[in-house]
Amino acid sequence: MKNKVIIGLLSIITATTLAACNAEEASKVPNTKETEVNHEMNHSSMNHSSSGEIPDGLQEAKNPTYPVGAKATLKANHMEGMDGAEATIVGAFDTTVYEVTYTPTTGGEPVENHKWVIHQELENPGAAPLEVGAEVALRADHMEGMKGATATIDSAEKTTVYMVDYTDTLTGKDVTNHKWVVESELSPVE
Repeated sequence: MKNKVIIGLLSIITATTLAACNAEEASKVPNTKETEVNHEMNHSSMNHSSSGEIPDGLQEAKNPTYPVGAKATLKANHMEGMDGAEATIVGAFDTTVYEVTYTPTTGGEPVENHKWVIHQELENPGAAPLEVGAEVALRADHMEGMKGATATIDSAEKTTVYMVDYTDTLTGKDVTNHKWVVESELSPVE
């Protein structure tokens, strides 16, 4: 019991120290939109397109704001070339969506605040939603080294998630079946 208490205290001290270091480093970054995209997440290894395969147990949304076939403007900055692109909705699903931090199985620096992984992309997750701080194993393969990695839940939200097709605004390449964007990252096409 004494060892568990000591280990717990050491974990808290370590986490607090790391959080303070991260906050100090973050304060050194200029506050521009382009810098925010690159600083928060480097998604150069992200699979922008996917097969469109839906995880087992994922339920189609009954009355989504953006139904399949609808057009919407992306307000997401998960990666460059996404923000401002016109998207076509190819899937709308009701689930719990998570922002996660994990260290890739291929090595390298931790990926912080990855948006998004859904409940059905976790290994034996139990009931949704999971608590912030919970550790989970990832089944998602959005990025190289993601599948099989252990992740920490940074945020959880029960919502409608969308799979979308869009054209990258920087490269002009078509992105198909991109997983995932949430409703707050979409707006009507003007």
